[in-house]
Parts: sequence; C-alpha cells; structure tokens
Amino acid sequence: MTCEAIHFPESGTVRFAIYPDGFDGPRIMARIQDRALRQCFGASADDGESLIGACESHFGLIECCALARYALAPQVPVLLGPSDFDLPIERSFQKTLQADAQFA
Repeated sequence: MTCEAIHFPESGTVRFAIYPDGFDGPRIMARIQDRALRQCFGASADDGESLIGACESHFGLIECCALARYALAPQVPVLLGPSDFDLPIERSFQKTLQADAQFA
C-alpha cells in the first residue's frame, strides 16, 4: 500500500494512484474531494499538507473504496466524496460515542 498523493486546489481534490491488478498491472488515477478528507478524516481546511497527510494516514480505507468504485465501473473516473465513507457502522459508532459522553 503506497500512497502517491498530490493536492489540486483548483479542483478541490487530492489525486492518487490505485493499482487494481497490483503493481505489475495498470496504474489508475483516482481522486478524493478535499471536503471528504476534512469531514471524514480530520484534515485542516485549505491546507494542502494536511489534506495529503489525511489521505496518507487513511489510505488503506481510501484505496479500498477507490478500488471498489473502479471495479463497479472501470470506464468512469473515480471521484470519492464524503458519502463514500458514510458507513452504517460509522454512524452507529458515532451514536454510541455521543451516548457515552452523556453519561460521563
């Protein structure tokens, strides 16, 4: 798992490479919205280094989502947004944390 991330402020995305067939296969460029990196992974607003750092820190999950999206529609460019990481288990975990905070 290698994160090759570059921030593109003009498009509000971080571009990164995925390798659906491993490193011996094709290199596919995918993107994740800055908004997703801020909302889902804690990156700072408009800070390129923070956005790339969030992408690198959470690349295992980001790469899995990008590979799954690519597998579903290889002809469509991969662009991940916040909704790609809005998992039911995450919502359940957040509710549990909020409930625990009320009793603390």
